[in-house]
Amino acid sequence: MNLHVLAAGPLQTNAYLLSAPERKEAVLIDAPLGVWADLQPVLAKNGCSLVELWLTHGHFDHMEGAAEVVAATKARVRAHPADRNLFESPGMMKWFIDMFLPGHPDIRPVHPDSWVEGGATFECLGETVEVRHVPGHADGNVVFYLPKLAMAFVGDSLFAGSIGRTDLPGGSFEVLESSIRQQLYTMPDSVVIYPGHGPKSTIGAEKRGNPYVQP
Repeated sequence: MNLHVLAAGPLQTNAYLLSAPERKEAVLIDAPLGVWADLQPVLAKNGCSLVELWLTHGHFDHMEGAAEVVAATKARVRAHPADRNLFESPGMMKWFIDMFLPGHPDIRPVHPDSWVEGGATFECLGETVEVRHVPGHADGNVVFYLPKLAMAFVGDSLFAGSIGRTDLPGGSFEVLESSIRQQLYTMPDSVVIYPGHGPKSTIGAEKRGNPYVQP
């Protein structure tokens, strides 16, 4: 299994490409603006087709490239239903976007094919994927956890030495703190977390040193 990190969009949001060349298939986790231009050559080099797109949550910087990716690849989209309005009616985020990025282009909606709830599992690329619901930053923030590979794609819930901001609509520090303890800190310490921004970390490192949430 190969992993490629593609930081894109105005907030340098991390998109992650998991590719399995032996199966000629790949999965993209999150789709910031412009990611398709970076994604195409990587898919071609690995000889893979994009079969799925997993969206960790509905904030604009994680999904505004999704419509372009889906139009080009017909990838199946998975996301949590709590953020359905953000995915399907992204114009509702315009007031927020304009505060930080005036003149930002309108965002095209994306319509997930599969709404995944916390506790669900599914198979992809020959791996079992566990879905863990970790609200507090966004109502629909989910983590896609691949236990055999000790990898967790955590969106904006947990960062290296930090956590997701909780002052946005749907945010709550108390909810996020509880979610991290129950859904992330219960994973093995060796699990590598891949956040929506910044470098990777491990569950063990965050349990030992994260100043915002301790076990």
